[in-house]
Amino acid sequence: MSSAMDRALMEMSLEEKEEPFEMPDLPEYLSSERNKFSLIGRVLNPACQPMKNLLRNMPRKWQKEGKVKGIALNNERFQFIFDSEHDLEEVLAKGVHTFNDWSIVVDRWYENPLDDYLRYMLLWVQIWNIPVNYNTAKAITKLGDLIGEVKEVVFNPELKQIQEFVRVKVLFDVSRPLRRSKVVNFRNGGSATVNFHYERIQKRCYECQRLTHEKDVCPILVKARQDLATARRKGIIIPKATTPPILKESDPLFGVLKESQVGVDPNTGRPRIAPEVLEGMRQYLRVANAEERSVRVDRVIQSVSEAEKDPFTQKTVLRLESLPIVHHDLSKEKGVVFSFDHEGSSSQSGRINLNSSPERIEDS
Repeated sequence: MSSAMDRALMEMSLEEKEEPFEMPDLPEYLSSERNKFSLIGRVLNPACQPMKNLLRNMPRKWQKEGKVKGIALNNERFQFIFDSEHDLEEVLAKGVHTFNDWSIVVDRWYENPLDDYLRYMLLWVQIWNIPVNYNTAKAITKLGDLIGEVKEVVFNPELKQIQEFVRVKVLFDVSRPLRRSKVVNFRNGGSATVNFHYERIQKRCYECQRLTHEKDVCPILVKARQDLATARRKGIIIPKATTPPILKESDPLFGVLKESQVGVDPNTGRPRIAPEVLEGMRQYLRVANAEERSVRVDRVIQSVSEAEKDPFTQKTVLRLESLPIVHHDLSKEKGVVFSFDHEGSSSQSGRINLNSSPERIEDS
């Protein structure tokens, strides 16, 4: 046996490549039919959200015990298969879901999900202290866009407003921090601090405001301590990280658009121009000869410049985001705003200091 194995090993080529396994494309190998009444989810803070406990407790929290079966897909992702579509839709309609006080992201199962599947969740945000001269649906949408793509705005200037805030529903990127406040500057001088409160969001890191870890293990704090220790040992100054350019010399848009026009907007964390729109511009310039290209370059510059003048045109034409639904249902899907002391651990409850140093935004 040993000699036979030795001969087999000697005959193997070091350059031999292992071929991938092809799964049979047959109905009996697929679980699509069973999955159609299911949701897929991911925990945002695995260290504080044990999978086995989540699978055991969420059906009870949803009041669906005996009507749903949980499956661990890995240490971060899970599946719940429901007995009926009604129960599935009822759970999805609840909005933000939490386990052990930390948020989880859930969505309906799709056979072929997009690349950004489970990266976003719908979230209701309360905007406080809106300047009286900017109490309009468009201004509220613009402020809500600082948190995520605005899907709904609860606003009706014809009705009395007894609440001290307005509500917007946004599509929030869970890799981004939650913004507590923002200083808004006005062109005619003066400024105001707008505050943001989040419904049904419980714990977060009160260093970086993300939903993925406790403050005690915040990667930003950990890296800062490590970099500082290294710098002290070597006696060097740590340079600021630079962002690589989006438009390289080989790009048809190089020299046509400025880097500041195509990069990520630091206020929103989203591209100023959607990748699909940029690619369309590139194709538009590529198919032209030298003389025609000059004309097309001018058209691209003028079109982008015109779109940038109106925030709503930017939103719909450049970023390809849909316009929000504006309605006056003040209580729609309304949830509790939780507060935890941001000076201490994420697990300590208390009051959020709304007078902490906010970020600044220019009126546009």
